[in-house]
Amino acid sequence: MNRLKNIPLVLFKKFLVYKGLKLVKTEGGHEKWYSHGLLRPVIIQTHVDPVPEFKVRNCLKTMGSQPKEFLEWVNHIKNGR
Repeated sequence: MNRLKNIPLVLFKKFLVYKGLKLVKTEGGHEKWYSHGLLRPVIIQTHVDPVPEFKVRNCLKTMGSQPKEFLEWVNHIKNGR
């Protein structure tokens, strides 16, 4: 994956776990993920798959991550299999 685009929900959840976030609440088709040090939780919709690019970018910003870091992680996962 060379550019950020719509991301499969399962893959994005794996990245959240990789970054140390934990699922703290599920309600009405939304999941709330949190990690110590975040100013606010990351909210994802469980009924929207793939996750739209704008939502991925917003979540990365909330986590303090860059799209480049995410793409490098995805490439590492794909090459490691």
